[in-house]
Formats: sequence, C-alpha cells, structure tokens
Amino acid sequence: MAMWVFGYGSLVWNPGFAHDARLVGFVRDYRRVFYQGSTDHRGTPEFPGRTVTLEHQPGATCWGVAYKISTEQDKQTALEHLEVREKQYDEKIYLDLYTDSSPKTPAVKNVMVYLATTNKQSNQNYLGPAPLEEMAKQIYLAEGPSGPNKEYLFKLEDALNKIGVVDPHVQDLANAVRKYPDTAVSC
Repeated sequence: MAMWVFGYGSLVWNPGFAHDARLVGFVRDYRRVFYQGSTDHRGTPEFPGRTVTLEHQPGATCWGVAYKISTEQDKQTALEHLEVREKQYDEKIYLDLYTDSSPKTPAVKNVMVYLATTNKQSNQNYLGPAPLEEMAKQIYLAEGPSGPNKEYLFKLEDALNKIGVVDPHVQDLANAVRKYPDTAVSC
C-alpha cells in the first residue's frame, strides 16, 4: 500500500525523497502560519527563524503538494529523511487530501502531515503569532545552516504561485520582507 506525504512548506519545492507521483491539493480545516521557530534549518538557537506549520481553523483550506511513495524501500528512506528534516515538528497527523477535480470527495485519504503544535513541552520551538512587521523582521534577519529565512519565505511564495495558489499570510509576509533594502530587487 502506498504512503502519501503532504507538504505545505519547503516540501512543496524540495521533497528530498523519491516519489512515484506528485498531486497538488488541499487539506480542510487547517491554515498555513509562520508560527514555528526554526533553530536547525533557517535560524539558530540564539536567533530562530520562522517556518510554517498548520493551525486548526474550521472552514479553512491549506493548499500544497502530496507525494506518493510506493515501494517499501522508498517509504523507509523517506520516513528516515523526514524524521530528521521535520524533527522540530512534534506531531504527525493524517488528513484527507482534496483537489480541484475532487473538492467534495477526498482524492487521497489519510495523507501524512507533519505539524508543530502549540505544546511547549513537546515543541520548545513554537513561537506563535506576532505582529506582521515583527515576523517580517525576524524572517529578514534570521539565517541558519539551510540558508537565510527570507529565502525559505520567497521559495515558498514562488512554489505556491507555480501551483496556482496565493496564500494571503505568505504573500503579506513576503511583501513586508521585500520592504527591506536588499530584498526589494532579489525577489
């Protein structure tokens, strides 16, 4: 039986594992928010970056990309990769994936989704909401082993645009970060 993984952040443009199929779709009752601190990829323990997680919100939809992994070897390799990559995300949930062609009936049931909870005991890096300008400044300044936090934001914005999705939260943050002098042209 195939395993499906839903990406709503960097997995949209860089899954990093072998997959048999890629399906653009959305999950229901969750929205994408830049509330998770990144101390291992896009920031440091001294100055965390901000990455996306999902926040439960009835009626919301979050678009992204689901990846189908069929062989046992590829599943094992993907899980090992994801457990390291997503180690600051403290919960795995299973949601149904919908598509434009299947908005009422799930296109795929039980897609695996990594998310960061608000529980400070299991997720010490949860930052939570903040004013837009504060989040933009943090994203503009943060940098970690995987590169600048602003690069993550702009790559996410670009990847979403390529699949036909405009996420207002991502767009607002990207526009706020672009106001800083050295990012106005490089986007």
